[in-house]
Amino acid sequence: MPAAPGHAPLRPGPRKIISWNLLRRTGATVDALEALIAQEKPDLLLMQEATVDITELQVRVGGHYAWAPLPRRIHGLAMWSPTPWPRPPEVVTLPSGALIDRVCQILDLGTFGVANVHLSHGQVLNRRQLRRIAQHLPVRAAVLGDYNIVGPALLPGFHDVGPRHPTHAMVDLVPLRLDRCLVRGLTCRGQAVLPRGASDHRPIVVHLEPGNPQGKREPLHARLAAFRDRAEDLRKRAPLKDMAAAIARRRRGAARPSRES
Repeated sequence: MPAAPGHAPLRPGPRKIISWNLLRRTGATVDALEALIAQEKPDLLLMQEATVDITELQVRVGGHYAWAPLPRRIHGLAMWSPTPWPRPPEVVTLPSGALIDRVCQILDLGTFGVANVHLSHGQVLNRRQLRRIAQHLPVRAAVLGDYNIVGPALLPGFHDVGPRHPTHAMVDLVPLRLDRCLVRGLTCRGQAVLPRGASDHRPIVVHLEPGNPQGKREPLHARLAAFRDRAEDLRKRAPLKDMAAAIARRRRGAARPSRES
């Protein structure tokens, strides 16, 4: 249900953005989202694995909502904002996987663009999908969501500013940082992870504003954090080289009772 175009004034200061994979059907509910909005007061809420039931959120809390279901699936991507958007989010078709056709939502906030993503499990394919998304983004942009990526994202021109803490536990044992935020031409003023609730993913929070024009060198502390993150990712990749396949098998197993998922 796309929102009608609006004319919200551009405002200074960082935008608070939350991204959360809800876990379709058995995960986070509209009640949980209503409570999250009341507590965190985000400027933009991005959701993955949102079903048609989540459209009730707009009835509960007002604001503006857009849903982009994945082809032939009961779930998809969704966005909510308390204020109007300059125009409805664009839906971009991504390179397809063997099991699921993927899309992403791209929203123009006026000062920068935001992509809401739920990428495939294949570690080559999901990086191809990221490069496709980057082609549709303005110079200043952020890509948030469930990346399903193990290791560095390898998206030229973008750097990772999201929380460094794990956001998902594969088979409730192996912690993974699947939910991320990559930016270009933006500065992150803060980031955090929140309790996961009924979902199998923890929400991530970032505070973004325009800055760091393309080509400008990152501050030393940011480059050191990125280096440490890459080193940690590489350290984990050796014992987890089959992680993507294991995640895919687990999710196929969970969906097996129903062909609609």
